[in-house]
Amino acid sequence: MINPKNVKRIARIREEENSAFRAFLKEDANQELFDKKVNLLHRELFANYDCSKCRNCCKEFYGSIPVEDIEQDAKYLKMVAEEFKRKFLQQDENEEGFSTRHKPCDFLQPDGNCLLGECRPRSCKEYPHTDKPGRIESLLSMLENAEICPVVYEIIERLKQDPDYEAFDKKYVEKFRKMMRQW
Repeated sequence: MINPKNVKRIARIREEENSAFRAFLKEDANQELFDKKVNLLHRELFANYDCSKCRNCCKEFYGSIPVEDIEQDAKYLKMVAEEFKRKFLQQDENEEGFSTRHKPCDFLQPDGNCLLGECRPRSCKEYPHTDKPGRIESLLSMLENAEICPVVYEIIERLKQDPDYEAFDKKYVEKFRKMMRQW
């Protein structure tokens, strides 16, 4: 697995290649079978990956706190909601929720854990969302996440190395191989 400190630099080197791969997938992959493959890689790679040793996502994104979670999160931290908001949050631009005041996330602890523990937002628990359906529609965000998350980077690299799985019609595999030889 790529070192979390190097993932952004290496992913940017492969940006053009990955963009071409994305175009290939959008045109030629079977969505249902592609989702199965990505989900399988997600489970395999995250089974042996300790996110607390990386936390690039917490370092690169503002935490997003839905309005309905504020009371629960404040209570978890033994605070009242207004104090919690004042100390940690700012109103989102869309005014539908709140985000943390800073990057890295205000809840990221030195040991890589989240101050909110299991109360952390669903978006954080589910990041990088590679186990969710509809990956073909979110390939752009997958490529963006490959600059942050070593596991997403690895998923994309493995997909590029394994074009023969059933998510592709056989007639497209040779097209894929030809495209990859260019890189």
